[in-house]
Amino acid sequence: MVGMGPGNWEQMTVRARQVLGEAQVVTGYKTYIELIRGLLNNPEQRVVVSGMTQEVDRCREVAELAGQGSSVVLVSSGDAGIYGMAGIMLEVLEQEGIEVPVEIVPGVSASAAAAACLGAPLMHDFVTVSLSDLLTPWELIRKRVRLAAEGDFVLAVYNPKSRQRVSQIEEVRRILLEFRSPDTPVGIVRNALREGQEVCISTLSDFTREQIDMLTTVIIGNSQTKILGSYMVTPRGYEL
Repeated sequence: MVGMGPGNWEQMTVRARQVLGEAQVVTGYKTYIELIRGLLNNPEQRVVVSGMTQEVDRCREVAELAGQGSSVVLVSSGDAGIYGMAGIMLEVLEQEGIEVPVEIVPGVSASAAAAACLGAPLMHDFVTVSLSDLLTPWELIRKRVRLAAEGDFVLAVYNPKSRQRVSQIEEVRRILLEFRSPDTPVGIVRNALREGQEVCISTLSDFTREQIDMLTTVIIGNSQTKILGSYMVTPRGYEL
């Protein structure tokens, strides 16, 4: 399982590029495969693409190929073990009773990429939460957001808004306003560290007025987060 990071080749690890070049089969969601297509120049290499919401079928195909002795790379955006394919793949291998060597190659996660674009907003304790309720009930997501807000964690929000799912990010804002100042810095990063990157720093009271979609990562500061020039910073607590 390879975490390809944001999709920009320069942000991929040396090991990720190495295994992509060596594998007999490379498989993944079609959008991610297209981002790395230029690295897949081995004429003997087979490339298998699939659509969104086909994660389990994709993993079963990988398990079958690996069980037959093929070296297979399953591509995830960001880090394969953070909202990626690593967990599903390991579950499928266990379920199918297939024992093969497994390597999980880490990559730059969306939260880390977005934080780098903003400055240093994740310098202290933080929580990541996905607002997608396809696999997790919204009531549970809301509970986690509230507890993170109560604990004064910086919040890195994945999948903040889609065409069908528009109200959840507004509810997150309302929950956070119960615990934090309306002036709390909020960073909005779209296409972090890849073509089309857009970076905006707003406030907790106003950030939902900005463009937010499934290509966006939102980082909501804690009570100590501040703006230093053009950077968003959460102090660790060092005496200066």
